[in-house]
Amino acid sequence: MAKESVKARQRKREAMVAKFASKRAALKAAGDYKALDLLPKNASPVRLKNRCQLTGRPRGYIRYFGVSRNIFRDMALQGKIPGVRKASW
Repeated sequence: MAKESVKARQRKREAMVAKFASKRAALKAAGDYKALDLLPKNASPVRLKNRCQLTGRPRGYIRYFGVSRNIFRDMALQGKIPGVRKASW
């Protein structure tokens, strides 16, 4: 489980990326790279890290479900993810 401060920092970055998305797109389309440099660094989508929505774990992230492999396995075994079940043959 990630520290709360790390999860809060990620949420703050996500909010800032969403806030400046249209402005960044307009500046990029205009080719105004000086103005792009003046935007906050955390407004860049490159600074976002894929993290588990529940635990904040950065590794083993399954993009389609938005959770880490550990949480995915637990949820699948409990039947909380529709259409996913443990394979047996």
